[in-house]
Amino acid sequence: MNTTKAKKVAVGMSGGVDSTMAVYFLKQQGFDVVGITMSVWDSSVIIPDLGISGCYGPGEVKDIEQSKALAERLGIKHFVIDLKNEYKKNVLEYFCSEYTCGKTPNPCVMCNRKVKFGALLKKAKEAGLEFDYFATRHYARVEYDDKSKRWCLKKALDEKKDQSYFLSFLSQEQLSTVMFPLGSKTKPEIKETAIKLGFKELAEKKESQDFIETDDYSVLFKDKEIKPGNILDVNGKKLGTHRGIIYYTIGQRKGLGISTPDPVYVTNIDAEKNTITVGAEDELFTTELKVKSINWISIPELKSPMNVKAKIRQQHKEAPALITPISQSEVTVSFDQAQRAVTPGQAVAFYDNDTVVGAGIIS
Repeated sequence: MNTTKAKKVAVGMSGGVDSTMAVYFLKQQGFDVVGITMSVWDSSVIIPDLGISGCYGPGEVKDIEQSKALAERLGIKHFVIDLKNEYKKNVLEYFCSEYTCGKTPNPCVMCNRKVKFGALLKKAKEAGLEFDYFATRHYARVEYDDKSKRWCLKKALDEKKDQSYFLSFLSQEQLSTVMFPLGSKTKPEIKETAIKLGFKELAEKKESQDFIETDDYSVLFKDKEIKPGNILDVNGKKLGTHRGIIYYTIGQRKGLGISTPDPVYVTNIDAEKNTITVGAEDELFTTELKVKSINWISIPELKSPMNVKAKIRQQHKEAPALITPISQSEVTVSFDQAQRAVTPGQAVAFYDNDTVVGAGIIS
C-alpha cells in the first residue's frame, strides 16, 4: 500500500466482501473514505437475469443497491458513476473485434487500464468528487522504488489470490495514486474479519467469475459476425464444419463436433479464411512467441535481453523465459521449456521474483 499524507480515498465498491473490507481497513487507518461504483450495464444486449455473477449484465442493479447499503452500514458516502459508453467502447467492442480476428482477448486487463483505473476516476472527479487516492479490492501490492524512481506492481502475499496479472497494464501515473488494502492479507483473513464485523452474508457470497453474466458470449456479436466454416486437419483436409470462430480458442478440445480416432485440439484459428485447424496435443506446445503493445512497469524500457518468469494467462504458472527487445513496444519471449496453448490476443506478464517487470499482448 502507498504510504501517504493524503486523507481522501475513493474505494471502488462492487457489493462483495473484498471491496467492503477494503473500505473497513482504510477507515481503520484513519483515511477519509468515499465509495464509488461504476454502472456499465445498458440493456443493449439481451442477457436474462439468471443470477450468474459478472461485471456486465442485469445483476448490476442488485450490486449497486447492495453497494449503497454497505456504504451506509460502513458510514461513508456512496456515488454511482455512469460508464456505459466507456465500457462499451473499451471493453465490449474490443472483445468482439479481437474474437472476430481469430484472437482470444482478456477483457479484464483492458477494463482495468482504460475503464476502472481510467475513465471511472476521470468522470468521478468531473462529477465533483474530491479524492487523492483510489483503492480497489484487488489482491496485489504497489511500492515505490527509490533506486529506479518508479512505482512497482508486486504480487499479493496470498499467491492463490494474486491478481497482479490483471493489473499489469496500469501506467506509472495510475500506479502512483493506487492503494490495494488487501494485498498484504489472505482471503481467509478477509472472510474471518468480515464475519467478526457482522458481514457473514458477504463472506459466504459466491465471487464474480467473469466479465459478463452468461456463458454464451455470442450475445455480444451481430449475426453477420458469426459465420460457419471449415474445420481442417494440419494437412488442410476438411474434417467438419465449425459454428463460427468466436466459439473456439487455442487448446480447445470439447465442443468441436467432429469424430476422430484420437483426441484433437484447436491449434490455429484463421479469421481471414474462416477456418479452424485441429491437431494432436503435442502440436500445442511452443518455446517462442512475439509480444506487442508492451507496458513496462519496473523498468522504463528493455535495452538488452532479460531473464524473467512469464505468465501467459491468469491460471498459468509463470515459467522461466528470456525476453529480447525487438522495438520499444515489442519483444520476443523464449521459454526454457515449451508451453502449452500460447494464445494470440491474451496478455502475458513478466515477473522478476514478485515484481511485475511489464506486460504485453501475444501477437
